[in-house]
Amino acid sequence: MCRNIHTLFNYEPPATEHEVEDAALQYVRKISGFTKPSRANEEVFARAVEEVASATQRLIDGLVTSASPKDREVEAARARERAAKRFAA
Repeated sequence: MCRNIHTLFNYEPPATEHEVEDAALQYVRKISGFTKPSRANEEVFARAVEEVASATQRLIDGLVTSASPKDREVEAARARERAAKRFAA
């Protein structure tokens, strides 16, 4: 489940709001143990996702680095290459 959480800082173009929300959703799912919460837990689950997304965005906005931004396409190609080697049978 947490394999869907990717590094969001120092990429060009910067992480989108949707990517931040997706990472927050995956985090809350992992911590709660629910892929989809029951009706009784929907509100608290959604609130947790919003709060984690907000905290994540504040973190990303506040971080600084002297390293040049990574290119998303280059990093995605490297990830595909690693996966191909890892899962080649």
